[in-house]
Amino acid sequence: MKHNFSYFFKEGVGNMFSHGFMSFAAVGVTVACLLIMGTFSLVAYDLNENLKDLQKENAVLAFVDESLTDDEAKALEGKVKALAGVADCTFVSREEARDNYVALYDEDDLYQDLEAEIFRHRYVIHLTDLELMSQLKEDLENVDGIAKVRADETISAGFITVRNIAGVISIALVAVLLIVSVFIMSNTIKLTTFDRRDEIAIMKMVGATNGFIRWPFVYEGLLLGITGAVIAFGLQWLLYSGMVRGVESSDTMQLLRLVPFTDIWMPVAVIFLVVGIMVGVGGSLMAIRKFLRV
Repeated sequence: MKHNFSYFFKEGVGNMFSHGFMSFAAVGVTVACLLIMGTFSLVAYDLNENLKDLQKENAVLAFVDESLTDDEAKALEGKVKALAGVADCTFVSREEARDNYVALYDEDDLYQDLEAEIFRHRYVIHLTDLELMSQLKEDLENVDGIAKVRADETISAGFITVRNIAGVISIALVAVLLIVSVFIMSNTIKLTTFDRRDEIAIMKMVGATNGFIRWPFVYEGLLLGITGAVIAFGLQWLLYSGMVRGVESSDTMQLLRLVPFTDIWMPVAVIFLVVGIMVGVGGSLMAIRKFLRV
């Protein structure tokens, strides 16, 4: 088996270099596919992470009707918590709302004598999913005792839209480019097999098994796929790190938070390697199949 492995590997390397331009094209398409797939996937991942942060910080405010007593206002908590999409809710009294307002805006001690009665009791509500914000707002408005609901739907809707668009584009591009990559890889292997078609036919006639003939080409595709994956991973690291630095240095994009590549490099490397191997081996198996029908 060790002897066979050495033979298969040597043949695979030789095949890879025998058609330098097509091998370069196969590696190049694989790199392009992985880079585009990785970039859009990382954008979608970062948007999801930002949505989680926004979900923690972006709260819905439900203002209690002024005619309700303190006890009646606090009694609404059970109804609010029972609504779909509510992760948690906190009751804020008039006094607490006044104190928060003064602490936030009273730089010159102008509001020290501000009466608490001008504020309303309210509930600060965090969501389980920002996509439920519109429905939750509507449900809250239908709760007896809730006079007004304030929800910043525009920001959350913008993040969700961009995330969904990035996800759809990513899936579509990955599907198309994977097909193109396998096709290019298959044609690269076909050139080698076409040059050796007479040799393959003789090997078949003297009793060589399909596996013995197939393995060198599988190794060729495997090496091409791994080479493409390694190059793509290095370029992805550089590209993503540049994006992170650009966002951090931009005054207009401080709202976004990109996860450092050092925190996610392992799953990215595994995915790139798996896809590269699938493209390489898949293209090889497709190419060699018809030449084994002797």
